[in-house]
Amino acid sequence: MLHQTQKAPLEALELLGDLHPLVEQLGSVEGLVTLAGASESLHLRQIDNLDALKVFLRDYHARILCPLELPAIQRAWQHAGRGELRELVAFDQQLATEPILRNFADASRRVGQGQLQKLRPLRDQRIVQRYLAAVDQGQAHGWHTLVYGLTLAVYSLPLRQGLFGYAHQTTRGFIHSATRSLDFSAAEGRAVFEEICEPLPGAIEELLGPGIGA
Repeated sequence: MLHQTQKAPLEALELLGDLHPLVEQLGSVEGLVTLAGASESLHLRQIDNLDALKVFLRDYHARILCPLELPAIQRAWQHAGRGELRELVAFDQQLATEPILRNFADASRRVGQGQLQKLRPLRDQRIVQRYLAAVDQGQAHGWHTLVYGLTLAVYSLPLRQGLFGYAHQTTRGFIHSATRSLDFSAAEGRAVFEEICEPLPGAIEELLGPGIGA
């Protein structure tokens, strides 16, 4: 059975990376997109101070993370759990039409396909092998968010925990990237993280609905 129904305590959500290395890697923005590139995709001004960083992170959460990335992870998790290859491939192709994701497309495919190859030894997981074949044949792109959802399902990791883990890891990744150009303390970075992520529980519960992804 792919889905795990035991509810994880909220205080443990940030420990998702300890559950499987592939999930941790797929939830990181390292190697996926630069802070400047992401800001350009959202048509925002240069991020040169903490206030500008907060504006960027709020915009990223509102326009990409919550409406596109988290639902993509959820759908991939659902399709994988039901063995729905046709639906997974159709959704994979649909994501290619999202204009706001175009600047992320090459990196998302590279990261997703790279991690998908690490699932190739799982010969007993039919959905993995069939999705791999679709990517190999050019029928699917292998977006990193879909591979993330697939990985959650294959390793029976709770969806709710996975969504929090992805959101937290990507947000931390952007804050970490900003430390290279901005002069702010670790405490200030943590405060930004907590402020930006405060609405996440409500957004994720709204996405999941009752009784899903515990």
